[in-house]
Amino acid sequence: MKILHTSDWHLGRTLHGEDLHEHQRTFHDFLVDLVEREKVDVVAIAGDVYDRSIPPVASVDLLNDTLTRLADITTVILTPGNHDSAARLGFGAKLMGRGVHILSETGGVERPVTVADEHGEVLFFGLPYLDPDIVRFAFAAEGEQPLARSHESVTREAMDRVRRTVQQHGGARSVVLAHTFVSGGEGSDSERDLTIGGVDSVTGSIFAGVDYVALGHLHGCQNMAGHIPDQRPAAWYSGSPLPFSFSEKNHRKAVLIVDMGADGSVDVTPVPTPVPRRLIELTGDLDTVLAQAGEHGDDWVFATVQETTRPPHMQEKLRRAFPHMLGCEFVSTVHRDRSTAPVVSEAMDPVAVVGEFYQQLAGAEPTHAQVELIEQAVRDARAAHDENSQRARA
Repeated sequence: MKILHTSDWHLGRTLHGEDLHEHQRTFHDFLVDLVEREKVDVVAIAGDVYDRSIPPVASVDLLNDTLTRLADITTVILTPGNHDSAARLGFGAKLMGRGVHILSETGGVERPVTVADEHGEVLFFGLPYLDPDIVRFAFAAEGEQPLARSHESVTREAMDRVRRTVQQHGGARSVVLAHTFVSGGEGSDSERDLTIGGVDSVTGSIFAGVDYVALGHLHGCQNMAGHIPDQRPAAWYSGSPLPFSFSEKNHRKAVLIVDMGADGSVDVTPVPTPVPRRLIELTGDLDTVLAQAGEHGDDWVFATVQETTRPPHMQEKLRRAFPHMLGCEFVSTVHRDRSTAPVVSEAMDPVAVVGEFYQQLAGAEPTHAQVELIEQAVRDARAAHDENSQRARA
């Protein structure tokens, strides 16, 4: 059986304010073409289809169009992540055609979608993001205490239920879609924290007893072999198809083609996704940064300019050189003693306080013209305060 594993589409998300919708549409076209070309039997989507529980209309339309196209050529199985709303993503799940299965109910984690090939059936189970504060009560038997407040405890209970079903099917081949943080995985800045009670991960051994674990949540494509005893089951994060922060600049974005044999063994092949631009961070004085425009003019750039004082028209010059610049900052190279924080009191001159603040930011004292602007702003603020006070007394 040929399975395509993907996750973390985050439809509706931006990259430092950059609208990614058209790039996401390009990925979806790529995905449908790949599924058709490779004759994929099942597309497994392991959570965070949307970036937030109430997604933009354009994102809903894009997902609807993509699922419709995929349903014509393959079987789609998806489960919600921590960014999705399980209730909203699962709406209409029972009305879906035979080609699309949304596994969003935590109370039904032991009920698989069964897909058959020439070697027999393969059971697909969906473990949506299991919020311990909710699921530990739902998983507790009537009259019993709730489970421990941790991802480990609720995920272990879910997998116990999965294993019982696999045994009932005579040890049939099995795949689990799980949206969670497995210990040893490499994260990035763009993933939402899952910490509950100080613990945000589960051990890999918790997934024993199945053949493949299609993981979602972490945005880097990575093989979790080595973090699961005996290398079984095979477990991978497909990662996100597009980058969502500069912490992902070294990621190789991909979807995974998983070839499953008759005995449940798998061969996993990452297929690169179409990422429109590289993520590049440039650091140095303004001239040094600008000199790299020829090499990085078409990249997504974050520039850090380091000089003694902020160069005039810095942002304008950078944006002309880097049309796709997503952000920039100035860092003064003047050493300042930061061992003690400055103390500001009501008796201090506001002009002096603002001037000191400016010097800390820019690494130089404000010019005479700038001081005049500060003084005028202080006079205007005092006049407005006095006027408001007179109105209040009246």
